[in-house]
Amino acid sequence: MNLTAHHYGITVSDLDRAVEFYRDVLGLEVIAEFSVGGDAFATGVDVDGASAEFAHLDAGDARIELVSYDPEGDTRGNSSLNEPGAAHVGLEVDDLNAVYEALPNGVDTLSEPQTTESGTKICFVRDPEGNLVELLEV
Repeated sequence: MNLTAHHYGITVSDLDRAVEFYRDVLGLEVIAEFSVGGDAFATGVDVDGASAEFAHLDAGDARIELVSYDPEGDTRGNSSLNEPGAAHVGLEVDDLNAVYEALPNGVDTLSEPQTTESGTKICFVRDPEGNLVELLEV
């Protein structure tokens, strides 16, 4: 079996707001927008009567898939990275300090850029839904 990454999915409550963040703040290009519904989809995601709106954004070797479901499930709130099951998306940048300085006011960050013991420079931000996004410079 030869597996390769296709996409990293993030469920959001406001698709337009999420797309705006990933497109306008992080600079990812929207490459597809579509809707899915019907019995096969609802069965596949194990949510009675489910339909969803999707946006795929180009993240280099894989896509970021933003999805908004109807019906919407329970919200999980702002998770911490050290909680079992916590997830984040990692996006590599050329100049983390420049990206950090260019972040619009109001973007929630966990800290300013930090250089770790491994030599990687990292900074975590939250998207408008509270999902963690790691920006890193290697």
